[in-house]
Amino acid sequence: MTTEYRQFRFQRPPGSTELVLIRHGESAPARFDRAYPYRDGHGDPELAPQGREQARRLADRFADDHFDAIYVTTLRRTAETAQPLADRLGIVPKVEPDLREVHLGEWEGGLLRKHVAEEHPLVTEMNVKQRWDVIPGAESTEHLAERVGAGIRRIAGAHPDQRVAVVVHGGVIGQALAMATGSMPFAFIGADNASVSVLVVAGEQWILRGYNDTSHL
Repeated sequence: MTTEYRQFRFQRPPGSTELVLIRHGESAPARFDRAYPYRDGHGDPELAPQGREQARRLADRFADDHFDAIYVTTLRRTAETAQPLADRLGIVPKVEPDLREVHLGEWEGGLLRKHVAEEHPLVTEMNVKQRWDVIPGAESTEHLAERVGAGIRRIAGAHPDQRVAVVVHGGVIGQALAMATGSMPFAFIGADNASVSVLVVAGEQWILRGYNDTSHL
């Protein structure tokens, strides 16, 4: 009888943590005829109606899934995105402050959106150099990597052999996946609102298992 050897299917390493990284739903548009909401120096808009619908669809997608915890950041668009899923699963979200969005310095308060739409020359320079701190006063890539790494490791350390939903921001997802793959800093910038990416953290080994899944939308 001939022995057959089938291809292996991926299995999480013992003690590792599966982080389901969810970008928050679409937030309210920036307008400059009224005050923009802030929290701790960061723009803090609520979800737009489209974002609330995206949050409901996320809850539908994961309604029958198992998560050991749900994490959000200090910014309300992540908490509002997570709430329908948290209600479905009966989980109270925890806050991880280090996974808040990249600080945009003088371009906080919706100005990044405006300058991108108007093709500001610093936007081109930022993308060429792949550095947020091309923007005056913005957070450096090195500082962002340090705190995102700390936040990811803290969650993974608290949940060995578990699966966790982490509702975060596009810049944070981009930084985490760049760190996992050794890519250029902006290689994974642009995850869609309410998209799902999957990262397995096994100590210092970070394994990318999925990026920007929007099948539920």
